Amino acid sequence: MNVGNWITKRGILSPNKTAIIFEDRQITYRDLNRRVNCLANALLDAGLKKGDRVGALLYNCPEFLEVYFALAKIGAIFVTLNFRLAGRELQYMIVNSGSSFLIFDEAFQETIDSIRSSLPIDTKGFVCLGEPTPGWAEDYEEFLNRGTYSEPDIQEEVNLEDPQMIMYTSGTTGIPKGALLSHKKTFYNTFNAVLYFDMTSKDVMLVVMPLFHSGGLNIAAVPVLYTGGTIVIQKSFDPKQTLSLIEKHRISLAMLVPTMLNFMLKQANIDEYNLSSMKTMMVGGEPIPLSLIKAYMDRDIPIRQVFGQTETSIQLWLSEEDAVRKIGSVGKPVFHADVRVVNKRGEDVLPGEVGEIVLKGPTQMICYWNDPEQTAETLKDGWLHTGDLATVDEEGFVYMVDREKDMYISGGENVYPAEIERVLGENPKILEVAVIGVPDEKWGEVGKALIVPKDGEKIAEEEIFDFLKGKLAKYKIPRHVEFTTEFPTTASGKIKKAELRDQYGHKKVGETIRDN
Repeated sequence: MNVGNWITKRGILSPNKTAIIFEDRQITYRDLNRRVNCLANALLDAGLKKGDRVGALLYNCPEFLEVYFALAKIGAIFVTLNFRLAGRELQYMIVNSGSSFLIFDEAFQETIDSIRSSLPIDTKGFVCLGEPTPGWAEDYEEFLNRGTYSEPDIQEEVNLEDPQMIMYTSGTTGIPKGALLSHKKTFYNTFNAVLYFDMTSKDVMLVVMPLFHSGGLNIAAVPVLYTGGTIVIQKSFDPKQTLSLIEKHRISLAMLVPTMLNFMLKQANIDEYNLSSMKTMMVGGEPIPLSLIKAYMDRDIPIRQVFGQTETSIQLWLSEEDAVRKIGSVGKPVFHADVRVVNKRGEDVLPGEVGEIVLKGPTQMICYWNDPEQTAETLKDGWLHTGDLATVDEEGFVYMVDREKDMYISGGENVYPAEIERVLGENPKILEVAVIGVPDEKWGEVGKALIVPKDGEKIAEEEIFDFLKGKLAKYKIPRHVEFTTEFPTTASGKIKKAELRDQYGHKKVGETIRDN
């Protein structure tokens, strides 16, 4: 048994049921399984085998899930790639994962072409979805149609313990880490999602969060397909279109981040739409303010909150009954995971004490791909150490104190200052740099770059934005820039980020702001 078998089973049990709706397309479970099999067989014919890595650089679309399930059936490892990343960021992930095959949307062909010569992929390993297809790649539909409808004949059994995918998460070192996730992790995470969001075959799920994210893929899309429900895929978030899709398709479930909820409430005249079909709004990615919770609850739309990370998916959840009573909490542990908050001695903290969230169970990652040092630092005695600091109250509800070191969340995207600092450190005019997250009404948080220029150097703010363009994804580029003469440091010379947040964590008159 493996994750790919789910689509096989659904193709037998509910062949005529609509599995996916995307724009003007409706795909039944029978047709989805047939296309998955065609792709799986074409990949086998191309020489792929169990354990090989395949990168996917795609927008939200049905083909993303075709690739996902086809690779699961044959035991190849799916490498999800964030389409918002710059070329050199993608290059690192493709090379680091050792991907021998890449399936990409035609919108990214210029980016891929610019790094193609440095990738570990031969000339027959590039497949392009959409037109025009470059001469160095094969058309996706032509490639898929080389396969057959029959279930793939695999030489080596694929089971629950086998690796299924690599999802990259930026670390505090600024270097992305590839979390290696098993079929078993997907199984138990799916069970958690089904349990806590009451998913059934009658549900219609809106998938608007990026499928390369754990939230869009592992919490929204895959669990609903497991139950035999229907998913409605939105290519990218637009508040009016999102509300229109909910009304049109009688959507019952949606996985969103607070920024999306805020946009829908303030920019799209939400009360003009019939949202009575909504059973639950699943919300994660960042804390949600009480005013936003009440705004949706006043419209009879329950809010259920989830907390997790790429390495584990769902760890904690907060029900709609507790959303107001326990405002600020990230909830209690999910069913298929043991979650504790421990002190430095590994002991459970007392109510009100601060400790680190650790997790143990079938939903944790196998390791970080090709990174034994970071793996050993994160996985200790069977427990996954998240680096997130929290407290627990008398009822067992967990409250976040600080996120992993200096990470901040902008529009639902994790941003690690070390990665930005590393790139800015390449600028010959900069002596020192520190990036912090600051509050933002639109995105929740955005970055502020604090810069100490080298002696005698004058740097215009616009130079900073221009320097970062193309080197980092747009959402990572700081919106604020401020220059200073020195940073507070510890005795060992480390910059005191906490003091910087206290001193600079607000907008000053005359400060440069860039709306990327």
